[in-house]
Amino acid sequence: MVARRIASGRCAEGRGNTVTRPTILVTAADLAPAALELLSDFDIVYAGKTPTLDSIAQLCREHDPVGIIVRYSGVNEAAMKAAPSLRVVAKHGSGTDTIDKVAAEALGIKVVAAIGVNAASVAEHSLALLLACAKSVPLLNSRIHNGHWDKATHKNLELRGRTVGLIGLGAIGQRFARMVDAMEMRVIGFDPYAKDLPEYVQRVDLDTLWRESDVISLHCPLTEDNRNLLNADTLARCKPGVIVINTARGGLIDETALLAAVQSGQVSCAGLDSFQQEPMVANHPFKNQSGFILSPHIGGVTHEAYVNMGIAAARNVLAALGH
Repeated sequence: MVARRIASGRCAEGRGNTVTRPTILVTAADLAPAALELLSDFDIVYAGKTPTLDSIAQLCREHDPVGIIVRYSGVNEAAMKAAPSLRVVAKHGSGTDTIDKVAAEALGIKVVAAIGVNAASVAEHSLALLLACAKSVPLLNSRIHNGHWDKATHKNLELRGRTVGLIGLGAIGQRFARMVDAMEMRVIGFDPYAKDLPEYVQRVDLDTLWRESDVISLHCPLTEDNRNLLNADTLARCKPGVIVINTARGGLIDETALLAAVQSGQVSCAGLDSFQQEPMVANHPFKNQSGFILSPHIGGVTHEAYVNMGIAAARNVLAALGH
């Protein structure tokens, strides 16, 4: 259901109200109250919990927003062209790969992201996935609930002294690097754009990263240049038994190649928070497959991150509109 907040503070549905103020479209069912307070001069239209590209384009035709805040789904050229007044598309987070930036540039629409505001949340989730993989937490939990006691037969992986290779050394990657450095892991990383790295992060090329990492953790945006960065070739060049962590974008990994690598043991465990298609399809081959620890792209979903991303997105909209 699409809800509309109008000047009086009441909610209505559809188009039965006279529009006297510019509209902001939010591709979700809600936005943090602190962010809404910043946008109090605008009408807010919500696209619902599971918006599609088509439904977002339809809402653009109906309400002609001056700005869009993207939480779920994305914004394509059709949506942009359906809103003649549109001036800014703001991501509620850091990844803008679901926004057609080429079309936005051609149409003079600004695309902005809330860089770094969910860094703590995502880095913590990356660490949780790493520990779950290395310490077999889901497996052992399931086994003990089913009456087994594997103390005499199961051995976990000690991470101290192991090498973690980070691809992407922005706010999230560097925060994660601090965490694993505190665990006495060796940290190497690849990011051609990162500057002023801390002394405990060794900058390397990708060939070195594949060859030397015991853990590979992805923290980079998705671009056409790095799509399927982890594929059959690059996974084969890794250490046997490498752990793969992805809290970035699902398109960074060739999922068919990763499945084969886990099944063969080349990858000992994959902790994944993002996937090529979201939500995952019912018969996705990762489901019920040993060697995978999965979460529903929730790394950046904490109360604190929800509020901070909302505020940052709202401020980015206001800045782009000159408010």
